[in-house]
Amino acid sequence: MRPDPLPVPVSVKPAMQWGSDAVAELLDRLDLPYIAMVPGASYRGLHDSLVNYLGNAGPRLVVCLHEEHAVAVAQGYAKVTGRPMLVALHANIGLLHATMAIYNAYGDRVPMVILGGSGPVDAAKRRPWIDWIHNSADQAALVRHYVKWDDQPASVQAAVDSVMRGYVLTQAEPAAPVYVNLDTELQEEPITTPVVVPDPRRYPVPRPPAPDAATVAELADLIAVAERPLLMIGRGGRGAEQWRRRVELAEATGAAVLTDLRNPAVFPTGHPAHPARVSAGRLTPSGLDLLRRSDLVVVVGWIDPAGPLEAAFGGGPRPRIVSVRDVNALLNGWTKDHYAPVAADVEITAGADQFIAALLERVAGNVAENPAPQRPDWPPVYEHGTAPRPEVEGDQILMGDLAAALRTAFGDTDVSYTQLPLGWSGADAHFAHPLDYLGRDGGGGLGSGTGIAVGAALALDGTGRIPVAVIGDGDYLMGSAALWTAAHYRLPLLVVVANNRSYHNDEKHQASVAARRGRPAANRVVGQQLRDPDPDPATIARGHGVSAYGPVTEPDELAGVLAKAVAEVRAGGTVVVDVRVNPHGYGKD
Repeated sequence: MRPDPLPVPVSVKPAMQWGSDAVAELLDRLDLPYIAMVPGASYRGLHDSLVNYLGNAGPRLVVCLHEEHAVAVAQGYAKVTGRPMLVALHANIGLLHATMAIYNAYGDRVPMVILGGSGPVDAAKRRPWIDWIHNSADQAALVRHYVKWDDQPASVQAAVDSVMRGYVLTQAEPAAPVYVNLDTELQEEPITTPVVVPDPRRYPVPRPPAPDAATVAELADLIAVAERPLLMIGRGGRGAEQWRRRVELAEATGAAVLTDLRNPAVFPTGHPAHPARVSAGRLTPSGLDLLRRSDLVVVVGWIDPAGPLEAAFGGGPRPRIVSVRDVNALLNGWTKDHYAPVAADVEITAGADQFIAALLERVAGNVAENPAPQRPDWPPVYEHGTAPRPEVEGDQILMGDLAAALRTAFGDTDVSYTQLPLGWSGADAHFAHPLDYLGRDGGGGLGSGTGIAVGAALALDGTGRIPVAVIGDGDYLMGSAALWTAAHYRLPLLVVVANNRSYHNDEKHQASVAARRGRPAANRVVGQQLRDPDPDPATIARGHGVSAYGPVTEPDELAGVLAKAVAEVRAGGTVVVDVRVNPHGYGKD
């Protein structure tokens, strides 16, 4: 990342004189290298301290064009690192702008420290008009249902203590954003009494809960006697060591593994223990068959497990179910991400990675004494193959064409897909590393894809990995202004717009409703399509200082354009490629 230069460099840190200096001093001591922000007067004191007290050296300012993008950038950063990033939001209006992105981050269970500004709380000190309309009696109430914790401290000492607490809480599992609102008067008041800035080393993040030894022993015995054990693995850590343990557990137990595109990559999709295509909410046919054939299902951090279990078994008999999750402390009833209840034979409250580590240790000990049972027909082998390319009207680019062209363009280069569109087939989900794919946005909305990609690019800068976002045109058009941040800070990034010029997912909903009602399905396009005029993603990108290609409309053009784009990204550029796609994929399950 290229930091913004200071016209007047800060060569020596000045004395801590102002309330915001104390907050900045703590931020400098924490592992928070960046702060995504849209400037605003409600935190002008903190802004000054970050620049003129810390010298924009830590945390560095990452300027965005919209508060929703600022939060999305922090979410993308957390998706890669597993660590929180700072966000600054101006008053109630900046928080209102950011609400959808905060909901995404909450649903995605990522850590994030959000600092707000407001005030003056003391009405006698407010400027006419503007300070009144940018004040709210309880500003955090706007997001309290989908942040983990919030606070509005009333003194400088309380402010640094609050930020310290928030930093710890956001990382404690289950992770989610925290929000600390800093009054402008608090930020700008002179420090007249000593402020104790906490030492972060004395405030460790609590370790996630691990299962007790008796429960682990019970589960190891269940797996040993099962004929067809299945691990449904949802959320999991991003580290190489956590990835290795998941693979070793599957190999040590002889269990099959099922994963889901809503989550980041947690298991190598080409491993023999992962025989079914990756699901994307709904199970693929091979995934459905794998689940139905199992006689023990261990559900670890899976998002909404009731859905696939209902699809596989309905109201009929089910295999033995073990449910492992650690979300109850975050659930509040406002959002319904507790999902439908799942009847389980064993219910375990534990962090996913802690559970797998404990079970692997127990199983490895068992295997040393008693070799793992031989299961010659498990995991099963599915002959996926590749379906013939469907015949479509004209010479159109299908989603499968785009996936194949991207694989060819990058060759052996390490790529992190920061997002994939709904039409992406499980046949094109080739993941061999925990950073190969970063999962969906968490809230199921639109507009986050570009900002998340920029945050991932920030985290991956200098690692040799190339971040690639393949996003729909609707998502891109809502969030494209986030590109300016990538261009400004010289972040290598490829954004491919899978452009069907429609809110295509809703076209399918309209067709379904029309079919049930005996009405013309051809009218599904009304109020859905983005045509006449066609939005121009490439021109939009160029307006933000980004290199862009397209629209690419024919399969024969695709390889050449992607080769040029990839070469630019390798050289350190941000590039957008507009690809006109028919959303039909053709990977055979």
